[in-house]
Amino acid sequence: MNWERLLTLVGNEPVFSSALLLAGHGSASQVHLQLTRWVKAGRLMQLRRGVYALTPAWRKVEPHPFVVANRLQRGSYVSLQAAMAFFGIIPEHVPAVTSVSPGRRETVKNDLGSYQFNHIGKAMLFGYSRLEVAPQQFAFTASPEKALLDLVYLTPGADSPDFIRELRLQNTEAFELSVLQELALKSGKPKLIRTARLIGPLLPVEGESSL
Repeated sequence: MNWERLLTLVGNEPVFSSALLLAGHGSASQVHLQLTRWVKAGRLMQLRRGVYALTPAWRKVEPHPFVVANRLQRGSYVSLQAAMAFFGIIPEHVPAVTSVSPGRRETVKNDLGSYQFNHIGKAMLFGYSRLEVAPQQFAFTASPEKALLDLVYLTPGADSPDFIRELRLQNTEAFELSVLQELALKSGKPKLIRTARLIGPLLPVEGESSL
């Protein structure tokens, strides 16, 4: 495979997998050798084993961090602080993209950023959807309500008024208490059900920016 052929195949992709190139394009060893050469030449960046992106001089699409996160660990979805900041329900900038998955807990750092993956059981894999996070870029992302529940689920002692206040929740028009309660009940986790019951009175009233 030559460079022009690669650009034809992946030029419009923000991130791509080496598996995409293996069907009918020579042996796996040859493809991986060529990818390694292009990385060394500064044409590609390797985000992790088998996952690549074009370098800025060659790319047509700027990879959205959520799309990158989805590709770095299969079966994951963006949640926790990253999703909450995306929906504007917490005021802080989040330096790492936070995700959850049934896979192992890990942090991946590459030229595009830092990505944290937290383990949750398969029974908690709900409350997310495939969203358009940038023009023509889609990523599996938790709803605002599920992002909060995932954070509470993974944080010791988070089912408390003090913890909820510390989040300084805002933009409550993007947040539906009934959805939070429904998702908490679906989880069957007493900790999340308690959170859903206590959070209503703690949400900012109209005209207030945060708790």
